[in-house]
Amino acid sequence: MRNVTRIINILEQYYYKERRTTLNRMRKRPNAFKILISCLISLRTKDETTEKISKELFKIADTPKKIAGMNLKRLEKILYSSGYYKNKAKTVKHVASVILKKYKGKVPSSEEELLSIKGVGRKTANIVLCFAYNKSVIPVDVNVHRVANRLGWVKTKNPYETELELMKIIPKEYWKEINGLFLLHGKKICVAISPFCSKCPVKNYCRRVAVTKSR
Repeated sequence: MRNVTRIINILEQYYYKERRTTLNRMRKRPNAFKILISCLISLRTKDETTEKISKELFKIADTPKKIAGMNLKRLEKILYSSGYYKNKAKTVKHVASVILKKYKGKVPSSEEELLSIKGVGRKTANIVLCFAYNKSVIPVDVNVHRVANRLGWVKTKNPYETELELMKIIPKEYWKEINGLFLLHGKKICVAISPFCSKCPVKNYCRRVAVTKSR
């Protein structure tokens, strides 16, 4: 028995005061373009860094037209501390250009259209759909993938497989909340190396803890 609903409820209570990630803050006043660009910047970057860089960028350019028209070197300089800044700058500029020219400045609200834009992957597309357009999808990043596998909810090799399996076992009413919850849990307790199992609020339901104890 996976105790899916029970675990979600425990994590919701545990992280109630901490659920203030960049994306959750944006959800209050959703701007699809800003959410999309912030997600592109966030690749392998701490949430605090993403927020700082996003704010700096949006003070200068906060629309597809403005970012598409930016000098590439200036954009690289702004994104420098996010890591992989040269690739990110090219991707951000390209995505902004496509949205401006192909979609008349409006971020598309369908998965098919979002994925058709070079540089936009499945996780990014789902984050836009979830946080900007309030659609019931499950954005799966490395944290969601890791936590779901450790809990024993799924046994998958990659985030895409995890997404498909989670859609089968998680009640649809919780789909939009899983990314925020598991992101926090994956960064604070269920970290990739040497997780803090003794502090985990759902350790009694965790397959990994059970396996460790049985050794």
